Amino acid sequence: MSNPVAGQASGSSDGKNMTINTVSYDVKPVFIRLGLLMFLQFVVFGSWFSTLGLVLITNNLAGIVGYAYALSAVAALFSPAFVGALGDRFISAEKLLAIASFIGAAIQFALPSMVMGGHSEWVLILIFLYMLTFQPTLGLANTVCFEHLGEHQKLFPFLRIFATLAWVLAGVCVGVLGLSASPQIFMLAGGASVVLGFYALTLPKTPPKKKDARLNWGDIVGVHSFPLFKMRNFTVLMICAVMTSISLGFYNSFASAYLGALKIENIAAVLAIGQVTEVIFIALVPFVLLKIGMKFGLLIGMGMWGVRFIIFIAAAHGDKEWAILGIALHGICNDFFIVLSAMYIDKITPKEMKAQAQSWLIIAISGVGSGIGAVVSGNIFGGIVASNQVDNPLAWTQLWVVPIGIAVVTSVVWLFGFRRNAAGLTGYFK
Repeated sequence: MSNPVAGQASGSSDGKNMTINTVSYDVKPVFIRLGLLMFLQFVVFGSWFSTLGLVLITNNLAGIVGYAYALSAVAALFSPAFVGALGDRFISAEKLLAIASFIGAAIQFALPSMVMGGHSEWVLILIFLYMLTFQPTLGLANTVCFEHLGEHQKLFPFLRIFATLAWVLAGVCVGVLGLSASPQIFMLAGGASVVLGFYALTLPKTPPKKKDARLNWGDIVGVHSFPLFKMRNFTVLMICAVMTSISLGFYNSFASAYLGALKIENIAAVLAIGQVTEVIFIALVPFVLLKIGMKFGLLIGMGMWGVRFIIFIAAAHGDKEWAILGIALHGICNDFFIVLSAMYIDKITPKEMKAQAQSWLIIAISGVGSGIGAVVSGNIFGGIVASNQVDNPLAWTQLWVVPIGIAVVTSVVWLFGFRRNAAGLTGYFK
């Protein structure tokens, strides 16, 4: 099958309709630079986040796994809106990225000794502080990318390929080095954060869009972006993002530990399989959107979260290889949910609110939804799985049933709540 972004360029001299393989020279170098930004950011994230639960359980800190992921989500509730407001008014987005990366690196370097020393309170505090600095960078990176892609917005899904490759590389390295359950993953993440910080300072300038506006408490809590919720589709998307991300909280908190219960080896590398499949599904995004539109593209992404947990349950009753298939679905779960959501939000929001609009998405996904998922899954794990037998895959069944039900409800809400062409959009975004 030919690459959807390959092919012949149009005959126009301005390059507006050219695809990635044939873009004009003023677009292609920027695309590569933005791709490297995505790569470095997800090397940082992929080095530690996917196996955090396994590291804590292995180092006798199983009781704080749910809380660790919940605090990560709480951080996403506060910092993205505040930092997004700063990016809209005072400090260029690339500089904010650099500052956050340097602070995050210092925190990561402090984590290994706290984990090995069994200092659970300090581990939770440091993880919370770190995520306060990292969560806003997800929205800031999106803002930088959309700003400098200009009219080539359709190339954004292909920037995510760089993020996917980074997560895969980080996971494989952690697995090959035998660090899947080791606190040394934080040292890797810290080093990568330093590199990201210096690279962010070389990015194209992304100045504030409301430079003359004054920052007040309303900006800090995102009050002035509340009118976004007057748009029906934006509100429905945020609701469904929260609900879908509850499943994400289950997955992030306990997928690595479940693979351990199934006696699967080299867990970090196995988890990276999910990111490998992202490349495949990212390549399919333009084709799928052109054929079925945004509504049904997102419906696929939301519904597949339920399918993957059905497969997880099947792995407990049969061959453990079923779990690997469930991991492989991460590509479609992420690409047809997170990536499409970011694209749609950028298209429908006013220019002066784009940074805060992207921050709302991070709050919904990495904050509210993931937080609820982390707390609920942590309680189910402690009350049912851990009290029976952590190494018995059958004991995990009741944990995975919950996100299956949530995926069904979310799909119904989205199917009947989202109105096609409500914002007068056509083509990819209808």
